[in-house]
Amino acid sequence: MKMKTLSQLILLLWLFALPAYAQEDGIENLRNTGKAFASVAKKVSPSVVFIQVESTSLQPTIQQFSTPFGQGPLNDDLLKRFFGDQFKGTPQVPRPQQGQPQRKMMGQGSGFVFKVDSGVFSNKAYIMTNNHVVDHADKITVKFQNGKEYIAKVKGTDPKSDVAVLEINTDDVPALKLGNSSSLEVGEWVVAIGNPFGLSHTLTVGVVSAKGRSSVGINDYENFIQTDAAINPGNSGGPLVNLNGEVIGMNTAIFSRSGGSMGIGFAIPINLAKNISKQLIKTGEVVRGRIGVVIQPLTNELADSFGAQAGEGILVAQVSEDSPAQRAGIKQGDVIVSYQGNKVDNIGRFRNSVSLTTPGSEKEIIILRNGKRKKLSITIGKQDGEMQVASGSAQSADEIGLTVQSMTPQLAQQFNIKAETGVVVTQVKPNSIAAMAGIRPGTVILQANRKAIKNTMEFKQAIRESHADKRLMLLIKDHDFQRFVVLKW
Repeated sequence: MKMKTLSQLILLLWLFALPAYAQEDGIENLRNTGKAFASVAKKVSPSVVFIQVESTSLQPTIQQFSTPFGQGPLNDDLLKRFFGDQFKGTPQVPRPQQGQPQRKMMGQGSGFVFKVDSGVFSNKAYIMTNNHVVDHADKITVKFQNGKEYIAKVKGTDPKSDVAVLEINTDDVPALKLGNSSSLEVGEWVVAIGNPFGLSHTLTVGVVSAKGRSSVGINDYENFIQTDAAINPGNSGGPLVNLNGEVIGMNTAIFSRSGGSMGIGFAIPINLAKNISKQLIKTGEVVRGRIGVVIQPLTNELADSFGAQAGEGILVAQVSEDSPAQRAGIKQGDVIVSYQGNKVDNIGRFRNSVSLTTPGSEKEIIILRNGKRKKLSITIGKQDGEMQVASGSAQSADEIGLTVQSMTPQLAQQFNIKAETGVVVTQVKPNSIAAMAGIRPGTVILQANRKAIKNTMEFKQAIRESHADKRLMLLIKDHDFQRFVVLKW
């Protein structure tokens, strides 16, 4: 009986002590987390630089406003670039006129030291930053945490990806290790280090909020890491690192209504930035791959028409003559579902993958045609233009809302049309499904439900045949680009 009472007493004391132990464990975990962040700061900060830029600009008639990344020569352009023309509180800044006095303008940003891991340029220190930080610079000064300053020169820039590489006359500087951004997962801790508002080597902490942001509208080639780590004016070009101190991204842009951090920041994945940087160091320019197609998203309506599942791939709206795609056997209406063994489900990521492929290399591409998969081999060409993305999407409405006429030389001249076949849209009813799909006067209808349309009679017949399911798929041409649309009523 005494043993039972003693056991109960010990259990009771343990239950009372448990909350205290749990509280102490929680505090200890927080201490360890704080020490981890402090360790990252000590490891990374010596390799992060404060970049000051001097440029000569014509004196504007009124003061320019600062950009989200510090006062610089591209203020109004960057505000429009990141926030649009209607950014609240941003006046329209007049362009300087010839004959006005010139003045020195100062800009600022961040950057970090890295080294090329292989090749003739290996073990030489370079500085990676954003192109918009150093664009149009007359003089670039980089400052390290230890107080050392160097005059930097531009090794190469790529405005399309917003990556720039600087060179300084020393290799006696610590370099950061470049990690693997492909292995990064949403929810991981990340640390941003830079010089917001000129406050040197400021550290902020957050998590990876999202990956693969490709429709932000900032760069031509986008695959951003989104983070809630605070990014402010002056952070641009600085590193985004993991808890191992490895660079997994380069801080580039913010979404903001005030110009300051609102918890939505964007960083260029280091795998993309590293690829661009290597080319800039080696040749001073970036050579991108090309296959020669116009692509568009595969909507639910289009997926039904092409025997695919929504989101299963991307649709080929047009194939250029004598292009790598045509030589490989890709046809208009094919659905690209795989490239280099990787699933294709996003236009932005597909464009990035193709552009980063070395011209002349042979790659595997899998398409879906008439509901059947087909494996093709494609030899990548050299890009001399952009891979076009067909704009517009199908919408539902009560009626089609189109007036068409058979193609004539007079209509071709009136609408500046080069097409020799098809019917011409001469009128589009406002708010109709045709208008919602982006069809406008001058649009040429080439096909209806996968059949060629040569005149208005054939077009009207196609509409009659579509009355049962109230669904019509068209291949249309605007200017030089073709795309598919589905009209439902």
